[in-house]
Amino acid sequence: MSQAEFRTRARRLQEARRLVIKVGSALLVDSRTGRLNRSWLETLADDITAAAKRGQQVIVVSSGAIALGRRHLGLATGKLRLDESQAAAAVGQIRLARAWQEILEDRGLAVAQVLLTLDDTEDRRRYLNARATLNTLLGLGAVPVINENDTVATTEIRYGDNDRLAARVAQMASAECLVLLSDIDGLYTADPGKDPNAAFIPEVREIDARIDAMATGPTSGVGSGGMTTKVAAARIAVGAGCSLCIASGHRNHPLAAIEDGERCSWFLPTASPVATRKQWIAGTLKPSGILNVDTGAAGALRNGKSLLPAGVVSVTGQFGRGDTVSVMYQGAEIARGLVAYQSSEAQMIAGRRSSEIETLLGYVGREEIIHRDDLVVTAQRSPE
Repeated sequence: MSQAEFRTRARRLQEARRLVIKVGSALLVDSRTGRLNRSWLETLADDITAAAKRGQQVIVVSSGAIALGRRHLGLATGKLRLDESQAAAAVGQIRLARAWQEILEDRGLAVAQVLLTLDDTEDRRRYLNARATLNTLLGLGAVPVINENDTVATTEIRYGDNDRLAARVAQMASAECLVLLSDIDGLYTADPGKDPNAAFIPEVREIDARIDAMATGPTSGVGSGGMTTKVAAARIAVGAGCSLCIASGHRNHPLAAIEDGERCSWFLPTASPVATRKQWIAGTLKPSGILNVDTGAAGALRNGKSLLPAGVVSVTGQFGRGDTVSVMYQGAEIARGLVAYQSSEAQMIAGRRSSEIETLLGYVGREEIIHRDDLVVTAQRSPE
């Protein structure tokens, strides 16, 4: 494949509304000294700034906390016990966050630190809370820098690698593109370090048994992931409608290099993040409850608007925040969506203005009872 063809594929990176970048430990931390590769990070920060200037919202998933912390604690190289890993993460995370803050804020970008565990992406309520926080940060122009919360996560509740965490973050944020910057430039039919006949795979449109068989174990002494975790991450990402790119980070300005046509592997989805999300909502077999709406709300939903409390006439059923509910108009379902309030709260705010929510519930909630991004119209019935 020519450089021009790789450059054409890189438009997915340039045109993504939301972009997630995962940075591996082997890139951030010098394996010989245990120190941050600051000069390289400066060039990546330039790329992130360029993306932000062209209107993209950027999320960074950054490894490196344990690798940075172990040097300061005098922990020898090799495998660490869980408690040693947690101690190293506690020491290293503050240094990692400070580095990202200094480097990105020098370029005029606000930076936020977000620490997640497996439970935060699997538990529905915590998932929604994390998703709302990310959406707010991105809306305010900040760059969230995310890492797994290794200081508290046990073996049973941790991802153990940031490839799959990055894919979950991309899914959570409805990102269009995820870039995994690694110590290898893409997917091969075999380990290129061991097999000189290994062939490069520039594009994957279906992750099947053949692709799974190409995955290998970790190749560096610093990171925790390998090609196996990257293919697993790709499965999550493309299932959420997000394109995933595996590219080498062993060059300055790695994102600019991808855009300029450097070799990398692309995993491609069959639908956009919004379309994929709405297909899932529409396919819910049994909604947890019903919101009956008035004529004005029915017309607004048909025109792509969110559902506000003022348009809800009545609430039926028991449901929690984030559950799928059916939206009914004159006895027929017209939409389905993920509700922002539990059933008891929905009953309290039904028919009321959004400005009254704080008074009614005692806290400042979302203005919408179902946001348009969480809602799919299932019948185009015209309000009379």
